Amino acid sequence: MFSVHEEFWDRPCMGNDQTNHVPRFLIYIIAGILNFVFRVFFRMKIENQEVIDKFKGKTTGAVLIAPHYSYLDVIVAFLSVRPRAWLRLMARDSLFVAGNNFLGEIISRAGAFPIKRNTADRTAMKRAARMLKNGEWVGIFPEGTRRSKGSNKPELHAGAVLIARMGKAPIVPLGLENVANIKRKGERVRFPKVIVRFGEPISLDSFDFLPKDERMDACAWYTMREAYALTFNCPAHEVNMAELFPDAKDYTEVFEQHPIAAFDPATLPDYLPKAKSES
Repeated sequence: MFSVHEEFWDRPCMGNDQTNHVPRFLIYIIAGILNFVFRVFFRMKIENQEVIDKFKGKTTGAVLIAPHYSYLDVIVAFLSVRPRAWLRLMARDSLFVAGNNFLGEIISRAGAFPIKRNTADRTAMKRAARMLKNGEWVGIFPEGTRRSKGSNKPELHAGAVLIARMGKAPIVPLGLENVANIKRKGERVRFPKVIVRFGEPISLDSFDFLPKDERMDACAWYTMREAYALTFNCPAHEVNMAELFPDAKDYTEVFEQHPIAAFDPATLPDYLPKAKSES
């Protein structure tokens, strides 16, 4: 049973239509403190954040994806879009139940919303698609769980691609360099320089050359390779996807033969506010 913070999940945070938006005063304070900590102690630097501005005034936002090693990935991803946008993070449903009432309240006010794990949660997907169609940014970690959980075998899920398709939005890969090195299991806290890198938008239409039943998996594979390349600060072809996702099909040769061009958000339709009805 979810708690009262459920009322925030379907309300906008930023986006095109901010009618009845989520109250965010407390989150502004918390985000300001966290931003100070990461800027000062971890010398956080954000590269290519201006890609967000290309979506201003357009009919859709973007799906932001990133690797997931640590709980801190969530915080850094949330901070990375500010103040240009507000990231609506998709999180596991157990964080929102009555037993986690305080945490659920905070992250709901921060714009997060739940998804049931290991199921096709259509409610969460439709909710995310509505956010995208309102010009909001939705944050997803396609691996589903943290890599630091040694008992979990890394898997590559295509849910982010499906949500992008439902919301008619591109995908933007995000690199989180050194976030995983802040606190490794069994080790003390370290203070490496954190570098966040935004990649270029990727359109799902770019994968139409593939058989229909492979497009989503191939897109998930490609966009995550881009995110890891940004995280490792290396060319995409140097990312060992077979090692990262041993059970996933390897599309290296496919994309060597069919390079994927960056998507230009300027080609998206402009947002037109709905005319107010006359009384």
